[in-house]
This record gives sequence, structure tokens and C-alpha cells, in this order.
Amino acid sequence: MKRILVAPLNWGLGHATRCIPIINALLDFKFQVTIASDGLALDLLRKEFPNLNYLELPSYNITYPENGNFKSHFLKLAPSILKAIKSEKKVVQNYVKRHQIDGIISDNRYGVRHPNVPSVFITHQLNVMSGATTWLSSKLQQQLISKFDVCWVPDFKDEPSLSGNLGHSKFDKIPVKYIGPLSRLKKKDLSLKYKLLVLLSGPEPQRTLLENSLRNQLRNYTEPMLFVRGVVTSDNQKKIEGNVYFVDYMISADLEIAVNQSEIVLARSGYSTIMDLASLEKKAFFIPTPGQFEQEYLAKRLDELNIAPCCLQTEFNLEKLKAVVDYSGFKTQTSNIDFEDLFRFFERK
Repeated sequence: MKRILVAPLNWGLGHATRCIPIINALLDFKFQVTIASDGLALDLLRKEFPNLNYLELPSYNITYPENGNFKSHFLKLAPSILKAIKSEKKVVQNYVKRHQIDGIISDNRYGVRHPNVPSVFITHQLNVMSGATTWLSSKLQQQLISKFDVCWVPDFKDEPSLSGNLGHSKFDKIPVKYIGPLSRLKKKDLSLKYKLLVLLSGPEPQRTLLENSLRNQLRNYTEPMLFVRGVVTSDNQKKIEGNVYFVDYMISADLEIAVNQSEIVLARSGYSTIMDLASLEKKAFFIPTPGQFEQEYLAKRLDELNIAPCCLQTEFNLEKLKAVVDYSGFKTQTSNIDFEDLFRFFERK
């Protein structure tokens, strides 16, 4: 049995959740899987896969500023992030040496690779949006990706795509393989239970700021609502307030049912969330994280394509949800990922 190390970035929960179908496929093909991450991403995957081996990696400690000026905030974080990348590289090299790892799958963790082990980098961002400096951030991103052996992009190669300009570039330093959108959720024919599902995620303090704002804005909402806070806790608190059912988080099986039973989903425009909602052909309303150019680009693009409306966090109010009826929602796009073909990559060394 070949041993594969799967390492998602702990930046919100999206990188972890989109690795779930990959981990399940690896297990189906009889690979031994070790999951490497930190923080909430590691906590979530422990709950999804309690019987697997785990490796805790140094944290990038990514946070968001309250004022939404993420670019300057990120520059301040850069030295500590680079230090964490250097540290995780050492941790991985030691782990590979001790445990005879046969393959590595890194979802946006730049230090999780090894020169003697086939190393995959997963990203939907060959181009990194940063406003006027997009050319520079994209160049730096591609330089970091080129240190791996292959890049898997979870999207369609041709239009209609989900990532748009983010995942499509002339980057040719290493092989780029478009594997199709990754989602842990599958469409089911279930009767509707909730008019609105609020699905929160993302780093602090912006997750909490949005939660507090939505609690205030939606307290007069009269239809049945499920509010998933996006906080992984040990006891997973649940409570009912009027017509609203609050829960800290949901494992994939429960969330799959909940999303299928919901008419409208209100969420951040994170790419993993978009892949999940596209898989289930849902109607949605997006509120991008303030200052995160990637989410702002994706939300605006989906709005312009008449798939889902969006607005800034400071502009949201209950009235804006009515716009969803005038948008098409996500439509079927067949994505049958050939995992057997993908995993042949680990036979090369």
C-alpha cells in the first residue's frame, strides 16, 4: 500500500473540505493516507476521518484585518508566513524520511513537498488577484508552484469554467492538469426544509463580523432558516431561536442533506463553496470577504453571468435577498474526475 500525505492549507475551511473527495478516492484505491495541516482545518478533517494518521504542521496564522485592507495586512504577515513555510518543509522532510511516504498532495501549502517524492500542488489560482499588483502576485505564485512536479487545477479547462481568469493562465513551468471541480457534496432529490441556509466560513475576525451582522439583519426573517456558523468546536453547540436553527458546524454527510434541503444559500464567495453549490445546482447570494480580491472577483463574475447576485458586506440587507429570484442559479456541468488516472502519477518514482 502506497503512503500518501495530503496537506490542505488552514485558511478558512475550504482547502480542507475540497480535499475530502480526494482523500475518499485515495482510500477507495487502497492508499494509506496521512493528513497534515493545522488549526480548524486539521480539527475538521479529524472529525471527517477519525481513523487516519495525522501530522500537525506549523501554522501560517493567516488573519484578516477588520478594515478590509488585506494587501497591506498580508505584507505584514509575509515574514511569519515565509518562516512557517520553511518550518513545514523541514517537518515534511523528516516525516517522509521516517515513514517512507510515496506521494504528496499539497493544497496551497508551499513547503509541503519533497525532491524525491512525487509532489502535487492543488490550486484554483494560477493568477492571484491583488488589484494593481496582480501581475506581481501571479508571478510569485507561479514561481512557488513551479517547485512542485505537477499542478492540479480543480476546474474545467474550457469555458464555462468556475474560476475564470484565476485558474487559467499560460503558466507552463510544470504540467498543469485540469481535473474538474472538487466537491464533497452530491445532489439529492430531497424536499425543501429551509428557505435560507447561511453558510459561514473563513479566517477571523471577518467570520465573526459577518456572523454578527447577519444575525442582526436576519432577525426579522420569517421563513425557516438554518445558520451554520462555521466554527469547529468540541461539543458542536446547536440551538433554536424562533424559526432559526443554529449549529456550529456540520460534517459532510449532514451538510450534504442540509444544502439539498435549502432553497437559497447565503455564503462567502470562496471557491470551495462555489464548487459545492455548483455541484448541487443551488441558488445563492454571495458576500465576498472584504479586501479579498479573489472572492470579490468570483462574486462579481457570477453576478455578471447572471448566476448569483452579490453585494459588499457593509451593504447587505434583507431586501437584497429578493434579487436571487432573477438569477439562474448554478446549472449542471458534468464533472467525473478520473482519480485512477490522476493517481498513476504516484507510480512514476
